[in-house]
Amino acid sequence: MPGVDKKLLKVAVIGNPNCGKSSIFNLLTGLQQKVGNFPGVTVERKSGKLQLPGLTEIELTDFPGAYSLYPNAADEKTVVQTLCNPSDENYPDAILYIADVTRLEKHLLLLTQIRDLGFPVVLVLNMMDLAQEEGTEVDVEKLTRKLGIAVCPMSGRSGEGVEQLKQQLAEILREAGQGSVSGQVSYRLSAEEGRLANDMQEWFPQFGPYQRILLAHHRSWLPFLSLSQRNQIEETVNRNGFKEISLQVRETLQRYHAFTPLVGQSLRQTREKPARLTEQLDNLLTHQVAGPLIFFGLMLLLFQAIFAWASYPMDLIEGGFGALGTWLRSWLPAGYFADLVCDGLLAGLSGILVFVPQIAILFFLIAILEEVGYMARAAFMFDRIMQVFGLNGRSVVALISGGACAIPAIMSTRTISNWKERLITILVTPFISCSARIPVFTVLIAFAVPQRTVWGFFQLQGLAFMGLYLLGIAAALISALLFKWILRSGDNSFLMLELPPYRTPVMRNIWVTVWEKVKTFSTEAGKIILLISLVLWVLSTFGPPGAMDAAARESEKIATAKGMAIADAAALQASMQMEASFAGQAGHLIEPLIRPLGFDWKIGIALITSFAAREVFVGTMATLYSIGSDGDTVLIRERMARERDPISGEKVYTPATSWALLLFYVFAMQCMSTMAVVRRETLSWKWPLIQFVFMTALAYLSAWGVTFLF
Repeated sequence: MPGVDKKLLKVAVIGNPNCGKSSIFNLLTGLQQKVGNFPGVTVERKSGKLQLPGLTEIELTDFPGAYSLYPNAADEKTVVQTLCNPSDENYPDAILYIADVTRLEKHLLLLTQIRDLGFPVVLVLNMMDLAQEEGTEVDVEKLTRKLGIAVCPMSGRSGEGVEQLKQQLAEILREAGQGSVSGQVSYRLSAEEGRLANDMQEWFPQFGPYQRILLAHHRSWLPFLSLSQRNQIEETVNRNGFKEISLQVRETLQRYHAFTPLVGQSLRQTREKPARLTEQLDNLLTHQVAGPLIFFGLMLLLFQAIFAWASYPMDLIEGGFGALGTWLRSWLPAGYFADLVCDGLLAGLSGILVFVPQIAILFFLIAILEEVGYMARAAFMFDRIMQVFGLNGRSVVALISGGACAIPAIMSTRTISNWKERLITILVTPFISCSARIPVFTVLIAFAVPQRTVWGFFQLQGLAFMGLYLLGIAAALISALLFKWILRSGDNSFLMLELPPYRTPVMRNIWVTVWEKVKTFSTEAGKIILLISLVLWVLSTFGPPGAMDAAARESEKIATAKGMAIADAAALQASMQMEASFAGQAGHLIEPLIRPLGFDWKIGIALITSFAAREVFVGTMATLYSIGSDGDTVLIRERMARERDPISGEKVYTPATSWALLLFYVFAMQCMSTMAVVRRETLSWKWPLIQFVFMTALAYLSAWGVTFLF
């Protein structure tokens, strides 16, 4: 039985995929959430705090969706390894089990398995509003009596029933604290299972009989089992003639035989279900011709919205930082401190926060598509195409997720059982343009594509933006085909995906999602960018002894010889001093490598720093171009637009240079965090190094090839 002597009581939120777990978890915890990984596992988890009546604060953990305690994917295994290990730090004191009442029968398998582990359980019958619309009446009292656990009907969309849920959860936690756990065992062990459980009691006295059976089933992969324990279990399994597959089938059939009649007795249809448009919509949205056209149309509107809707808040943010910089310079005494604040701290901060509106719009629209159930249909629709390129149908989920961030997308490949298909998916996922590339694309597209409306509605820059995303998708598929030939992928696995019903988006979930993504982008990326901006300011302001003074004298000679105006002479001096600084010398070290691409030493510095995170490119440019400016904080896009070579007078960001940079960032592996995750998922540095060399070579050759087109 779970221990309840911990200071902070823990409750696990568990259920099948698409049961509405996120809605109820968000409803209970609001914005008091944090995101992390389960210890030792690259599977994301959310946890949040909740105050219950008459109890201290408790911690809720939202576990990955699972269908049973016999998992097929890594995220499902997380549920098993936590519930089967009382020493796990996430071992719960109680379970909040979420079930879709409109699909109750298939959701009860996992529930009865969890109940047999001895946990206090509250069964939440979610989506009661949809059941009422369909004319379904639920006998909650009968379910409570027959299952022997607390049952709470509610709607995760409207929030109806949430207070009753809190009271029931508080009550079972109090009962657990007093040593009483409601519920009854639903699965009767077979003779061989009973003998095995008894034999294992000596080594696992703290485990219940059903937990010991699960240890026997999953002995080969449960991480908390020691080698000696595995050997002991293996010996006992062989001695008792333990037949895993047949016993698993027996258990599943016995459970369904028990609860299927209960569902029929507890749910009653009072009227004929209203005709649904689901099948007609599915026939249209997954059609082999109309489906892809609708998908690309939606993506086009999404990218248009990113440019059109975000322009006004971006201008306000830029204007606000500009005004703040001007005010600070007038208030702070002139000197290094004022330069550090305005040219280092403020420039780096503005270089990232200005793109928050675009990030928010992107995730807002993607969250809506996920909420209504469209993204699952997109994965189903492209399954057959993925097979051609050596990918699994589940690869679509990873590739679509890669549009947000490659890191969780690569983690999601654990659902692919075939190792070769999973490896290919991992290798090509970073080609999908993630949200971190948005700031880079936004700045550079302005120099490469004129701001013009075509066909009466579409912005040319928005079309270019979508084109870059499509180019990344094409690179991913072509690379997958190449790796398919090289790796000689064998048997293919197949996509097993439950299509969720179409539902009205829950705006609460959408806002929480947007808030989490914006907060993560601003804090996690912001920490790196601010640190790099401050370091860059120091490296760009100071140089080797005598180098800065020598650069100042040389600039005076050039200015005098050319008869430059005072402002132009000052700009030349600032540029030459920066070139003589530590940062300038570092940039010059790699300039011979990037000069064929049309890149100067300042761009070289940005390429190096942006390996920490792609979006750091913009912050680096903001810091470099703010140093030595005319005293006011200058908008980064305007400053880059008028940047010229101090000697030749030519613009630095020509269309050729801008397109070369764009292609470089479309293809390059400019993210050390992604490399670290690939190393962790493949358990080797071989594959991330191959991935880095391949993507960098493709990026370099593509950027170099652009120079011949202009």
